[in-house]
Amino acid sequence: MRNKKGFMLIVAYSVVTVILILIAAYVARSIAEMRIAQREGNSLAAYAAAESGVDYAFDWLKLQPAPPAGTTPIISPVIAGVPQPALTTGTYAITIVPNAGNPTNWPKKYEIVSVGKSGDSTRTVCYEVQRDTFAKNIWFTNTESYGGTDVWFVTNDSLNGPVHTNDSFNISGNPSFPDLIDPHPTEEHGPSVNYMHPGVDNPNFAQPVDFNVDTIAMPTQATALRSSAASGGRVFTGNTTITLNANATMNVTNANGGFNNTNMPIPANGAIFVQNKVSGNKITEYGDVNVSGTLNGRLSIGANDDLIIAGNIQYNSNPQTNPNSTDTLGLIAEGDVVILQGACPNNGNLAIQASVMAMADSFYLENWDTNMKGTLNVYGGITQNQRGPVGTFNTNTNAKASGFSKNYLYDRRLRDAPPPFFPDTKDYQGIAWREQ
Repeated sequence: MRNKKGFMLIVAYSVVTVILILIAAYVARSIAEMRIAQREGNSLAAYAAAESGVDYAFDWLKLQPAPPAGTTPIISPVIAGVPQPALTTGTYAITIVPNAGNPTNWPKKYEIVSVGKSGDSTRTVCYEVQRDTFAKNIWFTNTESYGGTDVWFVTNDSLNGPVHTNDSFNISGNPSFPDLIDPHPTEEHGPSVNYMHPGVDNPNFAQPVDFNVDTIAMPTQATALRSSAASGGRVFTGNTTITLNANATMNVTNANGGFNNTNMPIPANGAIFVQNKVSGNKITEYGDVNVSGTLNGRLSIGANDDLIIAGNIQYNSNPQTNPNSTDTLGLIAEGDVVILQGACPNNGNLAIQASVMAMADSFYLENWDTNMKGTLNVYGGITQNQRGPVGTFNTNTNAKASGFSKNYLYDRRLRDAPPPFFPDTKDYQGIAWREQ
């Protein structure tokens, strides 16, 4: 009997021991899981804190009146009157590192480095950004009217790329806004599209129109291009004619400089500006520039007054067929961009491979309501204050009555690699996001 009792006691102890071991294992596992959960929570909180730091630094950059100069890192930037937000969990420290090429390159680039911490977790997020330029759009207007008269997109017109207007689009018939490769937004500040024939007009929008978007203010001067042309580029005074050549040179005619179809290389920094001739605080000769030819290289041509398109303007290496092409052109007028009637024959087509900008006024065809032209093929983009006309149409049939039909294709390279010193929007766009 004693042996039986002893045996039962041993069994009881064994059972208790096993239970205790199981309880200890469960408690240890629970503690381990709690620690893992805590570490994961801290890691997520640290990442969220780092993201908050990126947002704050990005807002700081956008609020600066000009891109920060130099290459010295900006540590813990502070928005005046807006302290860095206190986080429920975690902290962050931010540094904005200017790109080493910023003193000479355009557009300016920066890397935001944000270190988030929570508990024993640290995570570092890096966000590369660059100054945004108007070259990112295939179409940008401040107003979709010319001298108070609406200008229309009509049947057979095509804009393939990102589109923005500070106004409302005017549509007649069935124009097309496709983007078959990489969808981009079509956006307007107005609350609705203005149709000439409501219920009948049927435009093809690849994506729904974004209405009521914020306006984007246009600059009135090509400030960066002006200064860069004066320091390392070329400045011409008064009426100038530039013919671009496929061998990376240009022929220049400018009486004030003594040039008569003079051959010279395009500037190494890619900046040309044609300024007004001023005497006694009066303009004695406007800084107009006539441009045509074939570009080999990266170049922006600016005019104090009007930029006049005198013929086809094309790249030596066509990016539509050669994805490795680096030829890039900006055509910027502080007045109008005007296509001469003689730029192509009647019923003929015209090619413009460039990002074009008319700051004060418009991009238009000289005497747009007279002769019949073919198709205006733009590969790049058009930015203008008032939308200028390049033709007229029959309002009943939408058939072209004069001028050009429009075929505008977006050069996607211009989003990340715009022409030299092309005017910026005062905003920034992201290039790359990574975690260290």
